[in-house]
Amino acid sequence: MTDPRPLPWPPAPIKTERLVLRETEARDRAAVIELNASPVVGTYLGGPQPRDELERKMPEVPGRHPGWFAVELDGALIGTVQLKLHAPEAPGHNHRRQAAETELGYQFLPQAWGHGYATEACTAALDWFTGALPGQPVVLYTQTANTRSMRLAAKLGFTERERFQAYGALQWFGIWSPTPPPPPPPH
Repeated sequence: MTDPRPLPWPPAPIKTERLVLRETEARDRAAVIELNASPVVGTYLGGPQPRDELERKMPEVPGRHPGWFAVELDGALIGTVQLKLHAPEAPGHNHRRQAAETELGYQFLPQAWGHGYATEACTAALDWFTGALPGQPVVLYTQTANTRSMRLAAKLGFTERERFQAYGALQWFGIWSPTPPPPPPPH
């Protein structure tokens, strides 16, 4: 599908206090395979994918498309953040899609959990997105049982829109809207 709101891609690397968000490179392949094969990471994402299948099918440079950031700490990939455009006719949650929407997704290696890296990386990605497509909201779906993801959604400022049953579990759907810019000063 062609994105009706193209993202300026790739951006210059985004540096936060501790992290770098950048376009993926070939050196990220092993860590992306680890993310997708991890039973712990896959707990709320439909389970782990078979490692041998990932080894066969993963491109040399994984996740090479607009909105897909590698998250690096001290030169090593610790996770990914994605801002994925979905069309109203895209499969999954169709009854909730009224127009094209951008969904925030993220995965971090278990050793990176509990240090605030996901909050830092997602905040930086949302800030970048606001600059790239001003005024565009972002949505997030997660299982309510995923307490870490629910806390992250709240920290990032997502507002609950609804809960629904899907994939055998209660799901949470929220939306984030960028803060409108302040009005210009009076003359």
